[in-house]
Amino acid sequence: MAKKALLIIPPDRFNEDELFRPKEELQKAGIEVTVASTKTGVITGDNAGKAEAEVIFSEVSASDYDVVAVIGGSGTIDHLWGNQELISYLKQAYDQNILVSGICAGSVVVAKTGLLSGRKGTCYPVDVMISELAANNVEYVAEHVVAHKDVITSDGPDGAVEFGQSLVKALA
Repeated sequence: MAKKALLIIPPDRFNEDELFRPKEELQKAGIEVTVASTKTGVITGDNAGKAEAEVIFSEVSASDYDVVAVIGGSGTIDHLWGNQELISYLKQAYDQNILVSGICAGSVVVAKTGLLSGRKGTCYPVDVMISELAANNVEYVAEHVVAHKDVITSDGPDGAVEFGQSLVKALA
């Protein structure tokens, strides 16, 4: 049976590289990808790219997927950092042994779950994000991808392909 990935983007201003590059790596490996957000329909990215959110994340069961990834972008900071429903969703996914992951600002959402407390993680190398990791007891490391068996974080556009590959490897 094909593995499945749920990529969660903000309702506007997602980062195109952080969505499209990992998505391509997952699809090349035969993994079915569903794009989700807090609303459905066409969503415009930071650089005017377009993506179709097929489902609202809270209306699908995390247990239907093998990995849940929170994608970054300026909209992620505005719409997803404080989204308690999303934070609870990620914790539930984790409790069901689903790989939880985030890239760039999405890594901060993962850090806010507490799942990386006392462990290493990465995010986009800006103070506001590094501070959020520290506030959630996550040790920041300047790497493209920090992969634990159960949680993967990535730094942003520069690490987007590697992030996709790390998800594929983790699901293999």
